[in-house]
Amino acid sequence: MCGFAGYLDLGENRTDNRIIKKMTDIIKHRGPDDEEYFITDGYAVGFRRLSIIDLAGGRQPMTNEDGSLVLVFNGEIYNYRGIRDELLAKGHVFSTNSDSEVLLHGYEEYGKDLFDKLRGMFSFAIYDKDKEEIFAARDFFGIKPFYYALMDGAFIFGSEIKSLLEHPSFKKELNEKALESYLSFQYSPGPETFFRNTFKLTPGHWLRFSKDMDEPETGRYWIPEFSAEEEPSLDYWVDAIEKTFDNSVETHKISDVEVGSFLSSGVDSSYVACSANVDKTFTVGFDYGEKYNETDYARELSEMIPVKNISKIITAEEYWGNFEKIQWHMDEPLADPSAVALYFVSREAAKHLKVVLSGEGADEIFGGYNIYREPLEVPAYNRIPFPIRKLAGGIASALPAKRGLNFVVRRGKKLEDRFIGNANMFSVKERSKLLKRSGLAPAPAQIVKPWYDMVKDKDPVTKMQFVDLNAWMVGDILLKADKMSMANSLELRVPFLDKEVMALAARLPLKYRVNKENTKYAMRIAASRRMPDKWSQKKKLGFPVPIRVWLKEPEYIEKIREAFTSEVTGQFFNTDVLLKLLEDHISDKADNSRKIWTVYTFLVWYGVYFGGAVA
Repeated sequence: MCGFAGYLDLGENRTDNRIIKKMTDIIKHRGPDDEEYFITDGYAVGFRRLSIIDLAGGRQPMTNEDGSLVLVFNGEIYNYRGIRDELLAKGHVFSTNSDSEVLLHGYEEYGKDLFDKLRGMFSFAIYDKDKEEIFAARDFFGIKPFYYALMDGAFIFGSEIKSLLEHPSFKKELNEKALESYLSFQYSPGPETFFRNTFKLTPGHWLRFSKDMDEPETGRYWIPEFSAEEEPSLDYWVDAIEKTFDNSVETHKISDVEVGSFLSSGVDSSYVACSANVDKTFTVGFDYGEKYNETDYARELSEMIPVKNISKIITAEEYWGNFEKIQWHMDEPLADPSAVALYFVSREAAKHLKVVLSGEGADEIFGGYNIYREPLEVPAYNRIPFPIRKLAGGIASALPAKRGLNFVVRRGKKLEDRFIGNANMFSVKERSKLLKRSGLAPAPAQIVKPWYDMVKDKDPVTKMQFVDLNAWMVGDILLKADKMSMANSLELRVPFLDKEVMALAARLPLKYRVNKENTKYAMRIAASRRMPDKWSQKKKLGFPVPIRVWLKEPEYIEKIREAFTSEVTGQFFNTDVLLKLLEDHISDKADNSRKIWTVYTFLVWYGVYFGGAVA
C-alpha cells in the first residue's frame, strides 16, 4: 500500500524536481516507510511506500529491464505469484519478488488483457518513455483511487487530489455542480470531483494519455454482471459461499507483516474475523448506550474465536475536534458520519500493525441493505395501476410525516426515480430552495440512469444492487475506507470485494439474497457455520453515530448555527432555509440531523481547502 503522484508536462515546469517532491511529500501518510522519484525530460513521478510485500525489494518507481517503462502502483495483487511464474516461463527477467514488478512485466506481455488475470486492488500508472505515453488503471470495484487533471499543458495525476494542488499548473476552483449533486447523494457521484476540471478514474477503467493527445482516452475493461441461476439448492449456494469466501480471505492475508481485522457487531466484519485466523481485532463505539456502542458485541465474539480485541470509546470532543483534519484527508466532502469513526478505528489499529481486513462490499454483492426488501413488501400494492399509485404518492407527500406514509410516497414513484442509492438527502426541489445557484447539475435520477439502463431486464432488487455497486459503494463506502485507513498509514483489505466472490454472488438467485426472512440470506447461513445467530442473523444497522443526539445539545447547536450564519455560507446557501432546518430539528418537528450534517460537512471541507473557517 502506498501513494504516488506524477505529471507529464510539456511546458516550462518539465523537470523541476521540487514540484514532484512537494506533490509526494503531502501524501507522506500513505507511505511513511520510503520515498523515491523518477524524473526525465517532461515526466516526473514520486512514490511513498508502506512496506508490506517484499520489504527489502519492491521499491518504486520501478522500471523494466531496458528502462523503457516506469511503474508506480498502489494496492496489492493477491495472485501475483502465479502470474509471475507464467511470465518467467515466457522469458521475463525479474529483479524483485514484489507484486509491483508482476504488473510491469504483465503489461509488457499482455497489454490490456492483463486485467483478465489480476485479482486484487490497484491503481497504477505506467510511463512509456519511447512513446511519451501514460497508461493508467483503477481496480475492478474502485477500492484504490486515481485522480487526474489536464491543465495548462500538464497532465497531473495522483492517489489523492491534494497532490495535484501542489503542481504550479493546477488551477484550484470549486466545482459547484459537484456541490449540487452532493446535497442529494452525500458524496460526489461519477467522475467529476469538487475541483473544477479534476476527475477520478472510475472503477474497472483504464486511461491513456500522450503528448499528442488533446485529452485523456478512457475505456472500461470490467463490469459486474448479474445472471441468476435458479436451479441449485440453498445448500449448494451456502457451501459455495463458504468455500469461495474462505479462499478469498486466505488470499487477502498474503503479506510479509501481521494482518488484523476490524470488528463491529454486524455479520460482515464478524464473518471476516471468524474466518481470518488473525491475532487482533479492532472496534470503536460511542458512550451513548448500546445503540451506539458495539464494543461489547465485538469483545464477546473475539473471546469466542478466540482473539485479542482492542477497542476504543470515541468522545464527542474527539469526534468534533478532529473533523477538520479528517476533511483534509478526505479530499472531497463526505457526509457519512461513520467516516469519522473509521478514522479512529484505523488509528487504533495502526498502533499495532500495518494491515487489516474489513467487511466492505458484502451488502452490495449479497443484497444486505434493508431498503432492498422494499420492492418485495406488500406485492399486492404493485398491482394497482401506476397512475393511481402516483396520485396517492403525491397526496401523501403533501401531508405531515407519519408512519406508513413514506411507503405510499415511495411507491408513487418508479424505482428509477426514487432510488439513487443508500443515501438520498435533498430532493431537487429542496436543494433548489437551499442553494443560491441551482440547476447546474443534472437531477439525481439522470446521474444513475446509465446504470439502470445496463440492467433494465433485471428484477428491482438486482437493479438497486447494481446502482449501489457503481455509485454508493464507490463514492461513499470505498472512499472513506481508503482515505481514513491511509490517513493512519494503514492498509485496509476487503475480501468480499474479490472477483471470485463477485462471480459467485452474481449467480445467486434473488430468493437467496433478499426475501421475507432476511437480507443476505444465503451468506448469513454460511456465516452461521462460524458464529452464533446473535451475530449471523443480526439486523443490518450500519455504523451508528450519535449525530442526532449531539444536534440537540446546546454546544453543538451553537456550533452549527455559527457555521450556518457565516459569511462563507452565504456565498452558497440561503441562510433562512438552513436555519429553518436547524430549528425544526431542535423543536422535534423533523429529524433533520443528516441534512444538517451534509451541509455542515461541506462547509468545514470548504474552509479547509478554500479558506474562510465556518466554526
